[in-house]
Amino acid sequence: MVKKPSSILIFVVLAFLLPAAAYAIVNWYEQTFTALPVFGKEEVVNGKTMPHRIDSFKLTNQDAVTKQLGDWDGKILVADFFFTHCPSICPRLTANLKRVQEAYNHDDDVAILSFSVDPERDSSMALQKYAQRFSINTRQWQLLTGSKQAIYKLARNSFEIVATDGDGGPDDFIHSEKLVLVDRQRRIRGYYDGTDDTAIKNLIRDIKKLQHEE
Repeated sequence: MVKKPSSILIFVVLAFLLPAAAYAIVNWYEQTFTALPVFGKEEVVNGKTMPHRIDSFKLTNQDAVTKQLGDWDGKILVADFFFTHCPSICPRLTANLKRVQEAYNHDDDVAILSFSVDPERDSSMALQKYAQRFSINTRQWQLLTGSKQAIYKLARNSFEIVATDGDGGPDDFIHSEKLVLVDRQRRIRGYYDGTDDTAIKNLIRDIKKLQHEE
């Protein structure tokens, strides 16, 4: 029995559509629910291998209020290292972080922390002016300054944004386009190029993944 042209057409369409639909479903699942890796050097504590975690800190925000890591307990963090008079990548980083903030504007479990790598010039007042210049909502996004040695140690040893050595002295300088995603357990779960649009989309997606984690 000869198949009708319509039956052949349906068979051909299904033969192409079903694999494409299956691929789309698998890809969506992987993009949405697969676990993010954990970054950072593992540490041995009392004979146990432990994942790397962000160290506690005590710094000053744009309102001259002392802030410490514990102030964001239970929150997912996005961090960057910038300086207010940066003429190159920092304005782009800030603009893209605003996209992240807008995506999670009503989520109290997501916070953004921007650490100044030039704290000698970036006083609380300078940070406040920068926040006003870029219309940053500081309810969810804090700009932080303090001891250069403390901030540089945090950048190198906790957030691990650079591989170079340094002591935070006068000749030491860190300048990075990296955004760092930190989970509620203070583990690093992703690095993103803050100047790249695709990377920002991935960051926004990955925050949602962390919200689904226990």
